[in-house]
Amino acid sequence: MHSPLQTQQPEQRCRPMTSTVSEIEEVLPDEDSDRTTLLNGEPLRRRVSGKSPVDEGPRRIFRQQSFGRDIGHAAAETYLITGLSFKLLRYLGVGYRWMTKLLALTCYAMLLMPGFLQVAYSYFFSKQVRRSIVYGDQPRNRLDLYLPSNNDGLKPVVVFVTGGAWIIGYKAWGSLLGMQLAERDIIVACLDYRNFPQGTISDMVTDASQGISFVCNNISAFGGDPNRIYLMGQSAGAHIAACALLEQATKELKGESISWTVSQIKAYFGLSGGYNLYKLVDHFHNRGLYRSIFLSIMEGEESFEKFSPEVRLKDPVVGKAASLLPPIILFHGSSDYSIPCDESKTFTDALQAVGAKAELVLYSGKTHTDLFLQDPLRGGKDELFDDIISVIHAEDNDGLTKDSLAPPRKRLVPELLLKLAREISPF
Repeated sequence: MHSPLQTQQPEQRCRPMTSTVSEIEEVLPDEDSDRTTLLNGEPLRRRVSGKSPVDEGPRRIFRQQSFGRDIGHAAAETYLITGLSFKLLRYLGVGYRWMTKLLALTCYAMLLMPGFLQVAYSYFFSKQVRRSIVYGDQPRNRLDLYLPSNNDGLKPVVVFVTGGAWIIGYKAWGSLLGMQLAERDIIVACLDYRNFPQGTISDMVTDASQGISFVCNNISAFGGDPNRIYLMGQSAGAHIAACALLEQATKELKGESISWTVSQIKAYFGLSGGYNLYKLVDHFHNRGLYRSIFLSIMEGEESFEKFSPEVRLKDPVVGKAASLLPPIILFHGSSDYSIPCDESKTFTDALQAVGAKAELVLYSGKTHTDLFLQDPLRGGKDELFDDIISVIHAEDNDGLTKDSLAPPRKRLVPELLLKLAREISPF
């Protein structure tokens, strides 16, 4: 068992809700009568009992689910993604590397389909999943919430930014992680954001920051503890989240207007991320993400410094802002060929050099997809999952006790298919 950082910070109070929460419903214990009230100017259907607010316990607000609305939203997104796919194909042209990767990705997904189908069923039909909550006014400014089955008190929260090579990221990619953390009484908010070619890196970082702001300012309405919010990103999502976090710290140091503060984040978990674009551009080109595409995503080589967290720390102002950062824990597999583990090693060194609290946790022999997909689908004991839980519940004795008594997680995919998928994985 690894020993991730123990996070101890003075309690911070989240600022009042400022974002609009649409299509949500507050559910109270009894159902004696109905009445309509307002939340930030929006209509809110509310169940009211004869009890006083003191007797009601923690109140939770949920988005009212509508299967028809979800179908309409899915159709609109399908139309959008289809158009963007053709646009992306014009960028890619004809190349054997990306075509080979696409074929491998298709085979990889088919091998893991038994697990994906089970997760998809829960994603669409579980009452604990609140899909497509709007957090901003840009396309794909939506998030999914994964809620624990019990509502006895405020829960810790993980804001998760999914990966996808800055091109195929989608909030549902975090559904397995969200469901498994929710089983341990942790709320998970999986952010969607504009991908290339719908947006470039600055749009992605802006979207992520706005999603984090929404969670910080509104999560108490969903039963989350605004003083126990953790930020996590995987692969490209780890890069985007790190950029957003460092940019926010820099704005705070300069005294600029902000809608959330880095002090509201208890810790940052970076999983299999890349943090220095100068080192990655040729590596990605050789693996099928061609240099021309990568430069378009990152807004040209002149923007590499701005969007390379490791490099930005060399700037005296940014280095000073690093003192505001929460504890940072970077997780990486030693056999990750998509994004080499040296990315996390050198970023950890750079953070420590400017006085930030940072730790690296390496998993021997693990690949880019082992940690995020194969291991969780395998069920049973999962080192990464246990390490994350141990940090979140470090100051929660009840949570630690429940973790020790939790049953082994269910296997979702046969071992043979997992081994075949590992061999064929394009990542």
